[in-house]
Amino acid sequence: TWKWVVGPMFLYLCERLVRFWRSQQKVVITKVVIHPFKTIELQMMKKGFKMEVGQYIFVKCPAVSKLEWHPFTLTSAPEEDYFSIHVRIVGDWTEGLFNACGCDKQEFQEAWKLPKIAVDGPFGTASEDVFSYETVMLIGAGIGVTPFASVLKSVWYKYCHDATNLKLKKIYFYWLCRDTHAFEWFADLLQSLEAQMQERNNADFLSYNIYLTGWDETQATHFVVHHEEEKDVITGLKQKTLYGRPNWENEFKTIAGKHPGSRIGVFLCGPEGLADTLNKQSISNSEADPRGVHFIFNKENF
Repeated sequence: TWKWVVGPMFLYLCERLVRFWRSQQKVVITKVVIHPFKTIELQMMKKGFKMEVGQYIFVKCPAVSKLEWHPFTLTSAPEEDYFSIHVRIVGDWTEGLFNACGCDKQEFQEAWKLPKIAVDGPFGTASEDVFSYETVMLIGAGIGVTPFASVLKSVWYKYCHDATNLKLKKIYFYWLCRDTHAFEWFADLLQSLEAQMQERNNADFLSYNIYLTGWDETQATHFVVHHEEEKDVITGLKQKTLYGRPNWENEFKTIAGKHPGSRIGVFLCGPEGLADTLNKQSISNSEADPRGVHFIFNKENF
C-alpha cells in the first residue's frame, strides 16, 4: 500500500510547502475604498504577483484570525499595477476585516496602520478562456458578478491598446440581482465603460442586461413611471433595469440568430440551479452541423 500512498503524499506536501511560502510573501495594501452597502475594495501589491482575468485568491488577516483563509475573486485586470478584491460585509470575519482596516472610523486612515494581509494564489477558473471566443455570454448572479469586473476591465484595456488583434468582438453581459443595493458598486464600472465606448463610437461592443429579480409591486410601479427617462433611476445607466428573470430560451435563440456558424462561450458565476438551466439551453440551441452555431458552457458555482 505504501507504494501507492507515498507518491501522492509527496506531491501534496510539496504543494502545501509552495502555498506556505507564497503566503509568507509580503503584501502591501495600497488603498481601501468603501463602497455603498458595506462593501469594501482592497487594492494590494505583492512582488512577483501575476494574474489572469477571473482568477481568485485566498486571503488571511492575522489581526482578525490567525488560521482562517477566505477565497475572493480578483476584480482588477492583469493590465493594472495592483490587484484588488471586493469584500461584502456579511459575517464575523468580514466584519473584523472591515474594522481592522479602519472603515468604521470617520477620520482618514494612515497606510502604516492598515493590518497585515497574507495572500495565497492566484488560482485559475473557467473565466480565463473568455478571450478564446469571438462572441461570449457573461452571466453573473448577485455577488457572482465579481469575476466579470476583471474580465470587462481587461477587455477594455486590450480594446483600447490594440483592438485589431483582439479576437473577442461581442460581449453579452447579464447580471441578476435580488435587490438594488447590489447594483451600487458595480454600476460605477459599467457607467465608465458605457461612456468610453460611446466616445469611441462602438457602443455595440458590449450589450448588457441588468435584472432585478426580487421586485415587488411598488418597484414595478416606479419602473413604469420612470421608464421614459434617459437614464435608469436605479443604476444611472442608459440601459434600463429589467424586472423579473430572463427568458433564457429567447435569449439563446436571439444570439444564435445574430451569430450563425459561431462558437459562443457561455460563462456563469452563480448558483447550481441556474447552471443547470444554462447548460440545457447551451445544448438545445447548439446545432448538430459542425459549421453551425455552438454554445460552449463554462461555470463556477458558489
